[in-house]
Amino acid sequence: MVRRLDNVEKALWGRVIETVKPLHVARPNVEAKPSKPAAKTLGKVQKVTVPVASKATVVTPAKRSEHTAPPRHHNLDGHWDRRIHRGAIIPDISIDLHDANLTRAYSRLDGALEQAIAQNLKVILLVTGKPRSHDRASGEGRGAIAAVVRDWLGASRHARHITAVRNAHPRHGGTGALYIILKG
Repeated sequence: MVRRLDNVEKALWGRVIETVKPLHVARPNVEAKPSKPAAKTLGKVQKVTVPVASKATVVTPAKRSEHTAPPRHHNLDGHWDRRIHRGAIIPDISIDLHDANLTRAYSRLDGALEQAIAQNLKVILLVTGKPRSHDRASGEGRGAIAAVVRDWLGASRHARHITAVRNAHPRHGGTGALYIILKG
């Protein structure tokens, strides 16, 4: 069901239409047939006063500088994503956290990241084990490391050196492993 605008709403809408500037200017199509003549307007126009509380200020977005790049949706280019998808990534180092508890796994990960950054390595394969249900609050149960490792990486002292974290290819462990791509 369509609701019709009352006189106050029509007046407000008219003011909005007057302030709108099109984003893209439509170019006239030379080959197009002329359109039908515009419908006749009503002879009477009512003057409506708008309460002060309902007046809105028009805010125009700031113009974007020509030198700024558009926001990136991810931080790896398509070449990296294709290589990961094909399984063509060869890790420089592999870290296996299977047999560790949360405390030991975090310290092992932190030390390995420090070593990899010092050696200017680019790709780390982090084997965590497949994520499973567990009690995230206590950190107990199977899959606890896999559930928190992305949080660890984001909050670690090495986060500024990490370009991306992606799920590993099945030949490297699939959902039970991650590639950590370091800045190089």
